[in-house]
Amino acid sequence: MKKLVLAFAFCALPLAASSGARADKIDLSTTTCAQFLESDKTEIMLTLAWLDAYYKDVDAPPVIDTDKFVENAGKLGEYCAANPSIGLITATDELFGE
Repeated sequence: MKKLVLAFAFCALPLAASSGARADKIDLSTTTCAQFLESDKTEIMLTLAWLDAYYKDVDAPPVIDTDKFVENAGKLGEYCAANPSIGLITATDELFGE
């Protein structure tokens, strides 16, 4: 849980500081791959950070492996481009779930 909070805090700080920060909720349970790919850069980065923390093992150290993060983001982008109607969580479960 701490990793999740840290991931959100890390991403939210720049958003809070910007005057154009949105207050929208992102419901990943209903987001399709197409919607994810069409999102703005900030929303994509927030989502990727959340997903990175979500799919880590509970006992994993609080480390962001930027190489792995970029690799996984690329895998998700390719998968979603090939499967735009699939739900985002379905896609990530297939790619990164156990």
